Amino acid sequence: MIAIDLGSNTLRVIQLDCQSGVFGTSFETIVKTADGLVQTGIISSEAVERVVSAINEAKQHIDFSTDKIYAVTTEAIRRASNSTAVLAQIKEDTGIPFEIISGEKEAALTLSAVEYRLEQLKGEKNNCNFSTFVLVDIGGGSTELIFHYPDQTVTQSFPVGIVTVAQQYETLERIDEVLPVLMEEMMHFSQSVVSQYGKIDALIATAGTPTTVAAMKLGQDYATYNPALVNGTSLKIQELDYYLKMLLATPFEEREVMVGVGRSDLIAAGILIFRQLFVLLGMKECIVIDDGLREGVALNKCYED
Repeated sequence: MIAIDLGSNTLRVIQLDCQSGVFGTSFETIVKTADGLVQTGIISSEAVERVVSAINEAKQHIDFSTDKIYAVTTEAIRRASNSTAVLAQIKEDTGIPFEIISGEKEAALTLSAVEYRLEQLKGEKNNCNFSTFVLVDIGGGSTELIFHYPDQTVTQSFPVGIVTVAQQYETLERIDEVLPVLMEEMMHFSQSVVSQYGKIDALIATAGTPTTVAAMKLGQDYATYNPALVNGTSLKIQELDYYLKMLLATPFEEREVMVGVGRSDLIAAGILIFRQLFVLLGMKECIVIDDGLREGVALNKCYED
């Protein structure tokens, strides 16, 4: 089967063999769904064209004709006032119907993918053996916090994402200044969960910003990105400062090669959000996992089917 995740910045597609549980061909590209959303409240026609073009490009890499297809979309479409018209247009132009899922469902599906990957990593990497963790999913339009205990999972979605924050506050200095206030609700939520259920053993991070920083640490660029190597990579809070400085000191053309065309400003903003998450969660180190919502959708639908 094929799972599609239309996020606020990226379209991600993956194929899964439900019999073997093995992931196959994947596709990912920047579509900037939420570009201009903060200012206008709508998804632009240009963004719709990019999404349609990306889906048609994905069809050149993955055979859509033989598999069941499940497509979901998240915060940008949730927030846009023209979401119904946008999804109708995408379906008309591509044949793909998208389901708008809640932040809570997004968190649950992402958690299932991360747990699946962690289980595979336990025998390979010593840093993946723990019983409790908090998973942070830093998206383009929202961030999900998922506290996972042996007998309890507590999640909440917050409207703080790398695209919306970057476009609303424009400069890194301004973003850095406002983040403690923007993320205050996250801090109160986290403190409440920990006081009720206890401290967690590990911080897990997924989505574009953490995986990009992990790739930088491994010496990968956008073209040579290898999720198999990124999975299980450890990042310390001071490394975020180091790689942000490296990114900002790199000439623009080289940045485009390093993190992908049109992504450098967003990744810089994302690193500031990522760093603030370390602070409010009281953590000094995290483990990066590439698997996310699209893998969770695939696994969940295979199980249902």
